Amino acid sequence: MKRFHVHLHVDDLARSIGFYSRLFAAEPARSESDYAKWMLQDPPVNFAISTRGSRPGIDHLGIQTDDAEELAALKARAQAADMALLDEGATTCCYARSEKHWVADPQGIAWEHFHTLGDIPVFHEREVGEVAEAAVAAPRGKAVGIPVIGAPAKPATSCC
Repeated sequence: MKRFHVHLHVDDLARSIGFYSRLFAAEPARSESDYAKWMLQDPPVNFAISTRGSRPGIDHLGIQTDDAEELAALKARAQAADMALLDEGATTCCYARSEKHWVADPQGIAWEHFHTLGDIPVFHEREVGEVAEAAVAAPRGKAVGIPVIGAPAKPATSCC
């Protein structure tokens, strides 16, 4: 099964947790000092909020897979469609260890495809700058990074 993923940046985490808990009639599945996540079943969505962005609003969208085969199928589909792809492989972010890659739509909206492997006690085990400097070779040899809404004009600096 796949699950739709939405990650928002918020100014006031406590206020936003209260709002979304009432909206979803559920408490977050994970809550930290800078992050909260709901794993909703109806509809199936991984909805995350954090205070780690440059401004409030949508950070990125994505698809979370239940297994490595589903993730590989999403990656193959993106590659077959001649999309620029940033393959992070095994990485840590948002209090989780995962395997992931990114694509961007024509407007520059970042889409994360990922398979979560387990929880970790910190938001990110490596420096955000390492991801910010990452880039991929696009089709026809153009170097591009996967942009994130609301981020500075650099490649992807965020994660789920």
